Amino acid sequence: MVISLVFIKVRDEESIEEALRRFKHDCERNGILKEIKRREHYVTPAMKRKIKSQEARRKVRKGRRSY
Repeated sequence: MVISLVFIKVRDEESIEEALRRFKHDCERNGILKEIKRREHYVTPAMKRKIKSQEARRKVRKGRRSY
């Protein structure tokens, strides 16, 4: 498990809104929001296998498309 913390120092003459925007951008870049959403609900091992199988089928279907 990787724990990444995001620190933002408010610069001189920088508004709180700008600092908050930089903070959100750094959180998004580090994948923190994605990780929070992933851990929001417990997924049973059976559901993980089912989702993985569905993803594989979707990937195969997408690869068969002709343009």
